[in-house]
Amino acid sequence: MEEAPDLERLRLLPELIEHQRVRTTPVKASDFAMPLTEPRPCRATAQRLTFDDGTHLFAKLAEHAPDDYLAAEANGLRWLREATPAAVPLLYADERLLVEPWIEPAAPTREHAEELGRELAAMHDAGADRFGAPWHGYIGETFMDNEEAEGSWAEWYGAKRIEPYLKPSRDNGALDAADVAALEALAARLPELAGPEEPPARTHGDLWWGNVHWGAERAWIIDPAAHGGHRETDLANLRLWGGVPMFETVIAGYTEVRPLADGWEERTPLHHLFPLLVHTTLFGRAYRDQLLGNVSHFTKLSY
Repeated sequence: MEEAPDLERLRLLPELIEHQRVRTTPVKASDFAMPLTEPRPCRATAQRLTFDDGTHLFAKLAEHAPDDYLAAEANGLRWLREATPAAVPLLYADERLLVEPWIEPAAPTREHAEELGRELAAMHDAGADRFGAPWHGYIGETFMDNEEAEGSWAEWYGAKRIEPYLKPSRDNGALDAADVAALEALAARLPELAGPEEPPARTHGDLWWGNVHWGAERAWIIDPAAHGGHRETDLANLRLWGGVPMFETVIAGYTEVRPLADGWEERTPLHHLFPLLVHTTLFGRAYRDQLLGNVSHFTKLSY
């Protein structure tokens, strides 16, 4: 990880970028597609900033986004950073720009995977006052209802992480009426399916493998949708879409610090409902079968 420039240069970054005094290079082409229904997404581009002295920074620039779009990520990074050094440091943030150190990618190692597990356990143990967060939330480029609640996680998850995405997914044709009914029925059963009740954990909230950045010094967690949630959600998301490298090693490190409740692996599809509903909201019917497969997993268990 390169050393950050001084604070004064960070404060001048928006002006330097605007007047092309800092070279910007896209980190990768946008992975985001326009949604098929409201609410319309925010837009963000990732850039590598290169200064005249050859140093680099990572920047995320918001385009056509509400003023609090980057603030949600900045708040999450600061909050997670209080609990774990694995959260990438935040150097600068305003309504248009978020700046972090440039971390050159490296190959995953067993040592770093174990340490990531231990740090995730410590982060979760830092806890949260309530389920949700005191800031307006976004996940990727769409909304995330962070309204805080003091009830059970099962009640909160059904109300804030399942129900809000049913109508947009129905309206854009991703789900039909029977699909929505099946998801509503499963949401009603969450109290019996969610496992032992636990207090709110300090969660990353969007911890799929793409949000684990492997560097030479350690594994870093990036791009959070942080909130008080269930710790199993972060661990379940590490298995999405092929899974993080050395997942079992990460879990071994995690359980050195804190054991997991019995049945946590069987509950993985329950925690995948939220990210899959985000994808049906944004990208339409392409994610329907995967989503409904998770629903049928619990339908079979009920017989």
